[in-house]
Amino acid sequence: MVQKILEHLKISALNEMQQAAIEAGKKPNDLILLSPTGTGKTLGFLLPVLNQLNLDVIGVQALVLVPSRELAIQIEQVFKTMSTGFKVNCCYGGHSTKVEKNNFKHPPAVLVGTPGRIAFHFRHNSFDPNTVKMIVLDEFDKSLEFGFQEEMSFILNNLKKLNKRMLISATKMQEIPAFTGIINPIELNYLNTDNTLLQGLKLKIVKAEGKDKLDALFALICKLGNGASLIFCNHRDAVERISGLLWDKGMAHGIFHGGMEQVDRERALIKFRNGSHKMLITTDLASRGLDIPEIEFVIHYQLPHTLDVFIHRNGRTARMNAKGISYLLLSDGEYIPAFIKDAPELEILPAHNIMPEKSDWVTLYIASGKKDKINKVDIVGLLLQKGKLQKEDLGLIEVLDFSSYVAVNKNKIDALLQLLINEKIKNKKVKIEISK
Repeated sequence: MVQKILEHLKISALNEMQQAAIEAGKKPNDLILLSPTGTGKTLGFLLPVLNQLNLDVIGVQALVLVPSRELAIQIEQVFKTMSTGFKVNCCYGGHSTKVEKNNFKHPPAVLVGTPGRIAFHFRHNSFDPNTVKMIVLDEFDKSLEFGFQEEMSFILNNLKKLNKRMLISATKMQEIPAFTGIINPIELNYLNTDNTLLQGLKLKIVKAEGKDKLDALFALICKLGNGASLIFCNHRDAVERISGLLWDKGMAHGIFHGGMEQVDRERALIKFRNGSHKMLITTDLASRGLDIPEIEFVIHYQLPHTLDVFIHRNGRTARMNAKGISYLLLSDGEYIPAFIKDAPELEILPAHNIMPEKSDWVTLYIASGKKDKINKVDIVGLLLQKGKLQKEDLGLIEVLDFSSYVAVNKNKIDALLQLLINEKIKNKKVKIEISK
């Protein structure tokens, strides 16, 4: 069965950590899994969870608590792609509670969610907690950092039939809080704190003249071209300020931070994943737990305060066996952080900036989704048959509850919209337009 799952996920083989997690999961002990960002921890706990699921049980058997909405959605999608035959749902703030409650009419075997929203469903008796045998606390240290201890403690206190607890993190904690109930765990530690860089990641510095780094950032982006890039800031206002400058210069990009509405955050990630935007300017909210593969460049516009933050940011590139480059932007008076032991190479910026080529993709918005019984096959059929596109004109398709997004060749988008003006999906007229 594992081989079939790997084929569905387009993965050739499990890594050492994932194999060890499967073996540890077969034992009755609780499990603590520590491994850097980008090493496949999600599959590392989903496979042991899968081995414990029972087709004869009706109800939620495994609960996965995560610190962010995006991580909940990502885990749900990974489990669905595994095609196990078991149902999975996710619950999170900003998502319709009515939709979530309806999903419990046919309860999932695996429930993924943020602590606040899962606690809400406990209080409203949305599902029977007595069928839950396993709990996974993913990115546990981040959940504590976000202030979810009270909700997690409440949830764990109401799970009376637990026989397995798994704690997953990219950071080792000095002490595991007592409310987790973890006793005599097997610990798998794949962290390497002596190595601040992932294998395959190169570190470089860029020196900016004066205090303001914006000109240096723009020059660096121009030099890097249109490779996928994450630009990290420490504060939301810095994200917004950089974004304003780049839009003024005609450079398309997305932004991502905790002050944004959920729908705007989802849209930004979708455009970044499908290549419509090659850059994402973000706070450390995007440093962990997001499904944004194949990042070529990480740019630290504002320096990370700690080694952990530095490692997590860098973990967005050079994931698994890939390669990448991490850049530190230093203004006058700024120095390489002390936790970086090896002297990075200096990146020389060009004397003249040449704007990177614009993306070949544009994101199409369709105001219909899973809850309207729309799937990817319906969308592909509409765009190829009625929209006269070729398969190569279509990129990534993502179907959400009540909306869908499709990457389309930018040279075909205008003609496509004209052809689809009066078309329907599943005999229903829906809004179709370029995503804002």
